[in-house]
Amino acid sequence: MLSLISMNSIALITTLAVGALAAPTGLRTELIEDTRTVYSAGQPTSANLNDVIVAWQRGSSGLLQVATVDTPTPSFSWRLPGEVSRQSAYRILVASAPELLREGSADVWDSGDVSDTTVSGIRLPDGLLSPATVYYWTVKVAGSDGNFTPYAPSNSFLTADEWTGGFSRSPLQKTVQTARPVSVNADGNMFADFGKAAFGQLSLDVTAAGHDTLTVHLGEAASGNSVNRDPGATVRYTSYRLPVHPGADTYTLTIRPDGRNAQIKPHGRDVRPVLMPDYVGEVYPFRYCEIETGSSEVTAIRRPVVHYRWNEDASSFTSSDSVLNAVWNLCKYSIFATSFAGVYVDGDRERIPYEADALINQLSHYCVDDEYTIARYTTHYLMDNATWPTEWILQAVLLAWNDYLYTGDAALLKADYETLKARTLTDLTEENGLISTRTGRQTPDLLRRCGYYGDRIRDIVDWPQSGALGVGKEEPGEADGYDLGDYNTVVNAYHYRALQLMEKIAGVLEKDADAAFFASRAASVRAAVNSYMLDKKRGCYRDGIGSSHYSLHASMFPMAFGMVPEKYRSSVLDHIRSRGMACSVYGSQFLLDALYDGGLDNHALGLLTSRGKRSWWNMIENGSTVTWEGWDPQFKPNLDWNHAWGAAPANIIIRKLMGVEPVEPGWKRMTIHPRPGNLESASAVVPTILGAVEVAFLNTADAFEMNVTIPSGTVADVTVPAPSRSSSLYVNGGKWQANPLRTDGNSSHPAAFTLQLTPGSYTLSAR
Repeated sequence: MLSLISMNSIALITTLAVGALAAPTGLRTELIEDTRTVYSAGQPTSANLNDVIVAWQRGSSGLLQVATVDTPTPSFSWRLPGEVSRQSAYRILVASAPELLREGSADVWDSGDVSDTTVSGIRLPDGLLSPATVYYWTVKVAGSDGNFTPYAPSNSFLTADEWTGGFSRSPLQKTVQTARPVSVNADGNMFADFGKAAFGQLSLDVTAAGHDTLTVHLGEAASGNSVNRDPGATVRYTSYRLPVHPGADTYTLTIRPDGRNAQIKPHGRDVRPVLMPDYVGEVYPFRYCEIETGSSEVTAIRRPVVHYRWNEDASSFTSSDSVLNAVWNLCKYSIFATSFAGVYVDGDRERIPYEADALINQLSHYCVDDEYTIARYTTHYLMDNATWPTEWILQAVLLAWNDYLYTGDAALLKADYETLKARTLTDLTEENGLISTRTGRQTPDLLRRCGYYGDRIRDIVDWPQSGALGVGKEEPGEADGYDLGDYNTVVNAYHYRALQLMEKIAGVLEKDADAAFFASRAASVRAAVNSYMLDKKRGCYRDGIGSSHYSLHASMFPMAFGMVPEKYRSSVLDHIRSRGMACSVYGSQFLLDALYDGGLDNHALGLLTSRGKRSWWNMIENGSTVTWEGWDPQFKPNLDWNHAWGAAPANIIIRKLMGVEPVEPGWKRMTIHPRPGNLESASAVVPTILGAVEVAFLNTADAFEMNVTIPSGTVADVTVPAPSRSSSLYVNGGKWQANPLRTDGNSSHPAAFTLQLTPGSYTLSAR
């Protein structure tokens, strides 16, 4: 069982530590912490940033890779030292050489003492930087008492050889893995299992007595101790013939491009796979390798895995439920494995960025690593590369808001504001206050302003629908038999959410007239949906105007987006619960959001730990180590085994079960609100741009005990579930003078305490 810190072992942190203050840490430029490491072909080198400039000057721009700054006004971010619970001021110095970073004498920029609590997204003024130049910067901060820390050790960055106006990314990296164990199967072939599937390449050490040809089989699935040659669906298998010559040598397979995902097809911008950069080369997803060695000897089998920057230690989760732990590990690893393209793609079948895939990938990535640039790059990419579903168009606003909420840097909102306005789809508004894609209001101008270059957008709800991809028309598909009409509930729920967030975005950018417009439209849409789509007799939502069908989706999206009137919450939740997991792996994101927000934590936990066909356990039990595109081939016959939109538990477990979410941009304020259900214990380390949040709990019939650690620079609204309404709350051993607050009647805990905590470590107990 999970062990908690003794109730009396931690004192409230209310004063600064005695002695000298520590300096800020974790300096980031354009949200990238490591802007100094220079790579070649995905491997770190001893080269420095000036060596990159020399390579550029010699015309060898592809030889070395580094995270360059592509804007003349980069942002700066940092983490506060533990002794400074809240920043009152900062001072940034930027120089052309590290020795020039003397207080008050930086030769590029000295911000002076700035009274501000902001620790992320601080922009350098325009006109100070030049392309293809190395710069150095540092920062010091003051706490609430006004005393400044020492300056942080300087960080350096290289500006791009020309300004692109885009958002910076880290280079792709290669991690070389050696296969262990290696066995010989019944056919006399070598069989290697790398433990988990990954997008990679293959190199072999071979000793041959003469000229010989090896046959190499690669695949995601195994059949006994052989690579499965016919895995079905879009599960990957391929083979190669490898000629070898006499003697000992190392051979590297040249992975063949796949016509489905590695070539730009002649269909315009509607089909546009992301190609692998030349400096790392083509990759293939596989876990297993089988080699017909002939008369040769293979002495080593290595897999260079291609991936984006990754910090495995940034997050962790464990609990008293072994299935839940396995689901977390599956979903966390899926975020790592599918980062191979440097942009979020839909898996290996198409390698195309889609908004829906990106939304789940983004939230999950935020919860497993303190890395924000691949999500930002993808979101910005999608602004001018939209895909066809109506809801996907609307999701761009959710993606952009999440970027700001988790980073505190508004650059993306500013860069893409006009596109975001168009993507609310207010141009499709009819007299009834709702939007429709079927009433003739789509225009080429609107689609182009949304960044879409096809003929028209179409409602999707979920995928596949009945009659699609081998799903018979008599079958409900993954949309629970949704009745697609002119005015659809799911589409208008997304429209409401986009309008609601655009009001916030306009407010951040001080566009007050726009903010008022979006607020008014959001209120009108909410009223219209509840007037036309909410069946007040049945107490749930119909699929659309004129529909007599009541799908899971028609109720779960309004619930997830906060549209349900209080009077109908209980009946809507009852309907949602009655439908089970009648949605795809994509839909599960919003179903679980709705369940946890509605207080149905036990039902949500049951779905997370289910062993049925519609479960993450089904993926694990069938041998996959990366999440699938669908629950099972019977629901999506062409599913693949490397799809991050199936990884929703990576964020649901953190955001909802453990209850750790930002409330104000850049985590200036956050919530810690566990919804444990009947889970006995759990602990998590949650990455944030300010530092790690740690939460652990023990959940018994008589008490609920929590340990929390809150990083500097934030305040936390903490909710402590209580076993009964007569429970008392104890904070670090002392009784807290507060009364329990009633929670939703569906919750597994009838009461809860709420309190606000400043940075530090606490032990909380409701008993």
